[in-house]
Amino acid sequence: MQKPNRGIIFNLIFWLLYFLYEWFGLAALSGDYRLYFVNACMALPLSFIISYLTVHVFIKKFYNKGERLKFWFFQIIVTLILLLIRRNINYYIIYPEFYPAAQKIPLLSFGKLIVELVNLYLIAGVYALFYFVQAWYEEKQRAQSLLQQKTMAELELLKSQVQPHFIFNALNNIYSTALKTSPETAKLVAHLSSFLNYNLYEAKQPFVLLTSELAYLKHYIELQKNRYGSKLDAAVNIYGEINELYIAPLLLLPLVENCFKHGIANSISPGWIRIDVVRQEDQFSIKIENSVEGKIEPGDPKNDGIGIKNVQQRLQLIYPDTHEWKMVEGLHSYLVIIKIMISK
Repeated sequence: MQKPNRGIIFNLIFWLLYFLYEWFGLAALSGDYRLYFVNACMALPLSFIISYLTVHVFIKKFYNKGERLKFWFFQIIVTLILLLIRRNINYYIIYPEFYPAAQKIPLLSFGKLIVELVNLYLIAGVYALFYFVQAWYEEKQRAQSLLQQKTMAELELLKSQVQPHFIFNALNNIYSTALKTSPETAKLVAHLSSFLNYNLYEAKQPFVLLTSELAYLKHYIELQKNRYGSKLDAAVNIYGEINELYIAPLLLLPLVENCFKHGIANSISPGWIRIDVVRQEDQFSIKIENSVEGKIEPGDPKNDGIGIKNVQQRLQLIYPDTHEWKMVEGLHSYLVIIKIMISK
């Protein structure tokens, strides 16, 4: 069952049980089912609002992203508003019909406000407990998945590292020879050497400088330019200061590979690729766009390929709740946008 469906079912069951508790559970003690039915109808919406906002809005949008001041500001404001609403409901709707004597206590009695506050947050705490346990379990599963992926990646890397020093020494010799006879070939060898060096050594780290990842992509693009020649127009643009930013290694290569596989390679006319990196105050975005000839069908591997799915999976594992992913299909272009929050 998918998570959204599971969440909806949990909410339906949870709030139904809460309503039945407020109605039948409390009414069973006094036998006044009408009173507690009215009370349940009044209490449920307010408890739902404070619980939902606390767990799904204030904690996720503010607290988990380090914006603690905003979290407490909105939490306190909403709490005061709902507290006053609940107190007014009791004082002007429930008390006159069922407890007339209770109106002798002032509307804004400190003791009553405390009781109403406890009633509001008692159910909110029980509601939040489910999501905290779920988040803990998902974090544990995410850590295990990352460990498995890291182990598999290291095994694959070990398989591919057949005498890397020999390979680099051979490339250096080819570069030295080509530099004298064919400077263009020498440039390609230099790009290939840097490309392999990043794969074998730098990509072992959990995070690398964003500038290193972009340099790696440039080496890949330069190698592809040798294949496509004037058919390819590619550019990497940087807007803002990114020297201190880090990113998971090899995260962007599958997206750039897709630009060639499903865009440039299938084009008869010249094609283009644009990679834009934009630094903002609390996040940076990476836009990878390429030209496309013809409309992309729903089953096209560009949409459903392993590369795209792996990138999405890695983003979920490495940047949970701190990234955004978007794909835009234009008439003659295909765009992927990744936004990553900057850790404070």
